[in-house]
This record gives sequence, C-alpha cells and structure tokens, in this order.
Amino acid sequence: MLAADLADLYLVPTKVLNQAVRRNPDRFPPDFMFQLSREEASVLRSQTVTLEKGRGRYPKYAPFAFTEHGVAMLSSVLNSDRAVQMKILIIRALVKLRKCWQRTRIWRARWQTSNGSRRATANISRQSTLSSNGSSSLP
Repeated sequence: MLAADLADLYLVPTKVLNQAVRRNPDRFPPDFMFQLSREEASVLRSQTVTLEKGRGRYPKYAPFAFTEHGVAMLSSVLNSDRAVQMKILIIRALVKLRKCWQRTRIWRARWQTSNGSRRATANISRQSTLSSNGSSSLP
C-alpha cells in the first residue's frame, strides 16, 4: 500500500506518516517498505486522469510503498488512537491465526492416525483373504 492510502487508514496526515518512517529507518527494512522510483511514481500520477492544478498539490518525492509487514510496523511508530486500534486488531488476528494453525495440526494428526489404522486394517484383511484363497504372496 502507498503511504497516502495508509495515512488515510491510520487517520494521520501523509507528512506525519512519512516523518515517522524517516525517524525509524531501522524498523523498516527493504522487505517492509521501499520508495517508488521516479518512473513508477510518474506512471501512478499519469493514471490519474484529471489532475487538479495548483502549486504544491502533488508530492515532489516518490511515495513510499509498504508490504503487509510494513503496515503492521507502522502501527507501532505512529502515535494515534487509530494506530493503537490497528495494533490490537493485528495482535488479535495473529492469535486467531495461531489457534487455527494449531487446530489444523491437531486435525491432521488425528486424520493421519485414523488413516494409518485404516490402512493397517485393510492390509490385514487383504492378507487373510489371500491366505484363505490359497495364495500366499501379496500383490
């Protein structure tokens, strides 16, 4: 997501968001955030069909783009009520994800156990059928 979109989401001015990022560079490694190149920024700008005229209406610097990790990290560097709410939501989502993963692990273990016992039962019954027919070798 772009910085301006995230600023809207966090209910802070884009300038405040950019300042927070610049003041905390160690919290935003390249896999969390990067700055668009001038070419990428100009492509974004050209996709807006009707640009309003006026001095200072559009940024002179290429915007920052954030990955999902960067979005989460922003909630820890911004000091707004919305950022606090976002931190809480992120933590709750991670807890739900962990619980879901644990349930899936438990379910998979049970399935493998029951599936393994079914296979063993099928092999035993197959062996007894073959031995009763006079055939001693398994296919």
